[in-house]
Amino acid sequence: MSEADHERIRDAVRAIPPGRTSTYGTVAADAGLPGRARLVGRILAEDSHDLPWHRVLRADGTCAPHVAQEQAARLRAEGVLLVDGRLPKDRRP
Repeated sequence: MSEADHERIRDAVRAIPPGRTSTYGTVAADAGLPGRARLVGRILAEDSHDLPWHRVLRADGTCAPHVAQEQAARLRAEGVLLVDGRLPKDRRP
């Protein structure tokens, strides 16, 4: 992965407005890297201290398992409510 790819992913995550969500796959596509959802996950796991990482959900509308409680709390603070740990289909991007 190039530094330019890394920055395009970071820019795509930064572009998600408060109160909205995206998915790893959508972020990858928005960054011009379709099919690289795992790369998005890796970047967020390694380098998300200054990014709204909590706005990126799995394709099924669930939080990342290892940070699910914190992610759900941050989303709730922005007005995004999960139902049974999942963003309802009608609220997904």
